[in-house]
Amino acid sequence: MEQIKQLSYKLRLLGLHSSLERRHQEAISNDLDYADFLRLLLEDESLYRKGLVTKRLITRAKFRTAVDLENWDTSIERGIHKAKFKELSLGTFCYNRENLIILGKTGAGKTHLAIALGRRLCQLAIKVMFYSTNLFFEEVQSQKAAGRYLNFIRKLNKAEVLVFDDFGLRSYTHEEATILMDLLEERYGKSTLIITSQVDPKGWKKLFEDPVIAESIVDRMVHPSQKVELNNDTYRAMLATKKDSKTELRKEEKPLMRKTKD
Repeated sequence: MEQIKQLSYKLRLLGLHSSLERRHQEAISNDLDYADFLRLLLEDESLYRKGLVTKRLITRAKFRTAVDLENWDTSIERGIHKAKFKELSLGTFCYNRENLIILGKTGAGKTHLAIALGRRLCQLAIKVMFYSTNLFFEEVQSQKAAGRYLNFIRKLNKAEVLVFDDFGLRSYTHEEATILMDLLEERYGKSTLIITSQVDPKGWKKLFEDPVIAESIVDRMVHPSQKVELNNDTYRAMLATKKDSKTELRKEEKPLMRKTKD
């Protein structure tokens, strides 16, 4: 066993290395044959490597927070049915090269859903990059000033999924529109966008000065795409109400304590 551990470490089979003793005991206890024992070890190694890839992709994506689909509160109706939620979690829209537009007011959970889906795609070994839309354009200007703009664009194009969070909070300059148009043109039909916005796509054209560029940008964002519209009532407000109700209920259930004299 010690020799196997040394060899597995030398060969960088670290998943197998860490599970070897446990699997050995299982093999003895369950009277497993050699093939089953080897299969379990190789499965451990495969899972270990998959975990490393996922961790690396999540780190590179630079998500704002660490939230997952398992954290999505299904106890409150939020405008997304379970069947749709499951479909999105499988990444079908990404494999079909469809964009995903997530609409809703502030606090509805748009960013949470976008990040959770992005992290799930990383688990599926899909390269994702996350940007707040306003910070994205600031990053573009920074890269231009440093003379690294073309390298930055090449890096963006390597991502299979780009997440633009809070698109449409303001109008965009002609330069910003041109940059966005060039990016979308290069990626069109080859990759996916996840866009969160408070503004319905019907109003996106008004965000740009040039109507021709506006038409092209919106067309590439919307076609082809799926749209998810979260409830108008904000999730944060509903959650606060839910917590207040539970607090009041606990107060009512708490027995009254009276002082008694000896």
